[in-house]
Amino acid sequence: MVHHQRFHQWRKGEAHIFDDEEHGFVVLDCASSGYKRKKPKLFYLLLISLLSCSFVLVPELFGSGRLSLLYSFGMDSEGALENYDANAPPCSSMSNGTICCDRSGFRTDVCIMKGDVRTHSPSSSVFLYSSKQTSRFIDLFSSFLGVAEDLDDEELQHEKIRPYTRKWESTTMGTIDELDLVVKKDIVGARHQCDVWHNVPAVFFSTGGYTGNIYHEFNDGILPLYITSQHFKKEVVFVILEYHSWWITKYGDILSHLTNHPPIDFSGDKRSHCFPEAIVGLKIHNELTVDPLLMKGKKSILDFRHLLDRAYWPRINGLIQDEEREMQLKLNHPPSSGPVREQSMKTTKQDQKPRLKKPKLVILSRSGSRALLNEDRLIKMAEDVGFKVEVLRPDRTTELARIYRMLNSSEVMIGVHGAAMTHFLFLKPGSVFIQVVPLGTDWAAETYYGEPARKLGLKYTGYEILPRESSLYSEYDKADPVLTDPKSVTDKGWEYTKKIYLDSQNVSLDMRRFGKRLLEAYDYSFTKINWHANLPLKFHSAVSLD
Repeated sequence: MVHHQRFHQWRKGEAHIFDDEEHGFVVLDCASSGYKRKKPKLFYLLLISLLSCSFVLVPELFGSGRLSLLYSFGMDSEGALENYDANAPPCSSMSNGTICCDRSGFRTDVCIMKGDVRTHSPSSSVFLYSSKQTSRFIDLFSSFLGVAEDLDDEELQHEKIRPYTRKWESTTMGTIDELDLVVKKDIVGARHQCDVWHNVPAVFFSTGGYTGNIYHEFNDGILPLYITSQHFKKEVVFVILEYHSWWITKYGDILSHLTNHPPIDFSGDKRSHCFPEAIVGLKIHNELTVDPLLMKGKKSILDFRHLLDRAYWPRINGLIQDEEREMQLKLNHPPSSGPVREQSMKTTKQDQKPRLKKPKLVILSRSGSRALLNEDRLIKMAEDVGFKVEVLRPDRTTELARIYRMLNSSEVMIGVHGAAMTHFLFLKPGSVFIQVVPLGTDWAAETYYGEPARKLGLKYTGYEILPRESSLYSEYDKADPVLTDPKSVTDKGWEYTKKIYLDSQNVSLDMRRFGKRLLEAYDYSFTKINWHANLPLKFHSAVSLD
């Protein structure tokens, strides 16, 4: 578990006694906060304390008109209390010079800092300078007496946070860099270093943890980043802990549609960056989804899908134009100019009349565990049914725009349960997604991919294999719970699920059984893409993908 340190702020009007064992004196604190002093100067401290008490009483005696600038104790807090809404989400209302941390979520902590925010990467800290704790007169007086530097070191609030969205996994969170968020007292005359000033907010997050796995990159990073930052309309700076250049390259197309500003490598950039506001940590709703009820403007996963479309189409158009040039050079024809779409290079004046189109099916191929052992038979059957079949074997180096292009232009996607199923996000709403579900993975397959796919508007179906379709069928006795009762095995813990069902299982589809799903997918997608042809269609079976 990660333990967080909190600073207790006293309520206005309370008197507190602080005993300094080194100097043997007490300080009466008539203001709203108790300040800690490492090496207090007795005379100056007593004088400032007395002045603090007198300025609390002066406005009551002489009115607040002329002394409004001096009498600044707790005014924001009082205003916030009067307007307090018990039903408002945490940190929805806060004043400058404060930190508010929402630690109520199961998946993530999020802290908001408002005011003079400054990074200090050597100490893994983000400082917020606050001038609310004393009057400007006392600040000036302290500066004149030469104790501003001492007072400036005082911490008014201290929070710790690991900005990653798997809060409940203590082992994983232990690998994430921790940030110290510190509110310090701002004294007139004190100088705080600021090398780069930004006039837009910052969002701090980590690309550590499970980064390198496509599911976690989208679920734990990209989607939460969209949820947290989209309302800034690209006027936001991303400050990244555990910065990876390859991650920036891989997701640059998406990042360019979330921010107009270059990202900052928190540890690698030793300069002090200053912001008027900062969000530390990312908000997350559920697995691979966006909850419109929790979003400003009711944004949903469909809005995120539209963002992907805008992010990748410029690159896809470039790829298509390159292919056109290649083809036209081979045929000795001059290349065309201007943006194109997927079908442009396949369309000529001679075939403008309506004609039947073959639906396109993409098979996401796996190697290693959970591989489809009879993939060749599946390809042949799909082609015999009438599909145009393409096989996609993505790896960490595959450009996402190329994967997006292939899936965005397809009507059906088939794959065995695993991280690559995250690519369902690249399918057009209304497309068919068939997930082959190995033994012992039914809960994960539905939770991580099935339910989110339906929210995206896909026609999702999970094909749960029978024991005889699993490679485990030849390794265990036919009455073994591994085959007959997978839930009793997975209930023992993640290590059993991973070792037996995820790392040691492959699949051989029963083609007669799976063929029914294939025919349903074909009839649905064929009808969908040829509805405008007004030609009689012959169906293989009744369409049933619900």
